[in-house]
Amino acid sequence: MDHAAEAQRTDLMTITRHALNEQGRHPESRGDFTILLSHIVLGCKFVASAVNKAGLAKLIGLAGETNIQGEEQKKLDVLSNEVFVKALVSSGRTCVLVSEENEEAIFVDAPLRGKYCVCFDPLDGSSNIDCGVSIGTIFGIYMIKDKDNATLEDVLQPGTDMIAAGYCMYGSSCTLVLSTGNGVNGFTLDPSLGEFILTHPNIKIPNKGKIYSVNEGNARNWDVPTARFVEKCKFPQDGSSPKSLRYIGSMVADVHRTLLYGGIFLYPADKKSPNGKLRVLYEVFPMSFLMEQAGGQSFTGKQRALDLVPTEIHQRSPIFLGSYDDVEEIKSLYASESSNA
Repeated sequence: MDHAAEAQRTDLMTITRHALNEQGRHPESRGDFTILLSHIVLGCKFVASAVNKAGLAKLIGLAGETNIQGEEQKKLDVLSNEVFVKALVSSGRTCVLVSEENEEAIFVDAPLRGKYCVCFDPLDGSSNIDCGVSIGTIFGIYMIKDKDNATLEDVLQPGTDMIAAGYCMYGSSCTLVLSTGNGVNGFTLDPSLGEFILTHPNIKIPNKGKIYSVNEGNARNWDVPTARFVEKCKFPQDGSSPKSLRYIGSMVADVHRTLLYGGIFLYPADKKSPNGKLRVLYEVFPMSFLMEQAGGQSFTGKQRALDLVPTEIHQRSPIFLGSYDDVEEIKSLYASESSNA
């Protein structure tokens, strides 16, 4: 056994160590955010383990059957939701939770209340579980002004008020990407240690990318600027090479690729979904926050995505996010469309 190599493995930047380093830069910090983050990380590890077993679910009695205690086994997205709700409430640092799986916001009981609001999609892309495609958890964190008198209004804040956001992708590896407003860092779960290790420090999206990501099956329902943009991607008029189309259909996976390789991810409004499809609080805002922190842009077709002020917790919005220059191009197409209107 190479003891020197094993000892070297202890000198790793884990996500906990990273959070404590960030905390050290704020002398007034009491560690509340670090505790909250450690509970989110625990939830991600639990879900990663459950996702890895999902393919065996029917073989080992995990899906829709009753176990020996007489408890009905839960579908993975329902299980993931319960895991995160319990992890967040038990942290003692949350006040209001908004989940994609719950119709109403969850207000934490007074003895366990803290100063944070967490909006999350516990398992985004869960329809892809059975075919082994990457899925993930998305989360955004806000500060609540008065934890003892929290209302729904405290949740309906613009994305610019978000203090942290991230996602955990369960795929060929388990990757957690996080920003606390000071750049974007990516951590990969080392199964042998059970720890998230910093593998992608200070992620910066390229200014321009060679990939566009959109569901072209909706093309006949698109508005003119979106159709023109996609046409330019495929048939550029300036002599440049066409962009490649990559569309997984799982937002976490598509955005993760966009973040690392550059390009643009689009989920526009169309005739079927005039308000767009993706939810503002736990899909659009967290991903827009990360994209801007990495040097990219995010746009709704009308405004900067993070400037949007939601009026309900499950509100939807169109979204265009990715490399700065690519989003700038779609913005100019919308601007010329409105000036011609």
